[in-house]
Amino acid sequence: MSTPSDVPQPQQPGSQPPAGNVPPAGYEPPQGYPAQPEYQQPRGAHGKPGGFLFQTPADGPHNFNDVMPRGGLPGMFSVTGLPTKLKVSYWIWIIGGILGVLGSFFGLLATLALFTVAPALATVVLLLVLVALGLAAAQIVLAVKMKEGKEWARLALTMVAGVSLVLAFLGGSMGEGIGNNWLGFLISAAATVLMWLPNSQAWFTAVKGRA
Repeated sequence: MSTPSDVPQPQQPGSQPPAGNVPPAGYEPPQGYPAQPEYQQPRGAHGKPGGFLFQTPADGPHNFNDVMPRGGLPGMFSVTGLPTKLKVSYWIWIIGGILGVLGSFFGLLATLALFTVAPALATVVLLLVLVALGLAAAQIVLAVKMKEGKEWARLALTMVAGVSLVLAFLGGSMGEGIGNNWLGFLISAAATVLMWLPNSQAWFTAVKGRA
């Protein structure tokens, strides 16, 4: 004989049965039975749900030897295994860096002559030329490391393109075409785009997987 507690209670208006395999409220799994894992929604860079999560490269240099190119000077001319777009980007960076170094030396000579006319302006121009010289030298080293599949070098080259834009604005505002900064920026921008195309990205991912 059934008792009143055995009789199923009528469903309350507005209540919904649990969907799928979701246990009812108040349910606790038996001891030793693993609880159902809670789904964590991907979060963006600021901890908000969704969005794009940027990850900084984990292959950064740890010492001076990690920055030096492999194979020395002859290794600079080897592009075996690189996709075509990365080969083009690499040679743009290398040739642009060499031209930047040469242009900076000529800029130094012009700045020395400018000191006799406008010392204050010559000082500012000298600082810009020195920055451009260091940037061109760093560009060559970073391009070689990028060719080796180092993502930190690719990110640094992207920053170099940004700095070249700043130099182009500064050089143009003073009416001085130091090292043809606008042309240098356009070349750097083209090389940067080639580094981040899907085929190039797939190559960097493959190199990281083999490491």
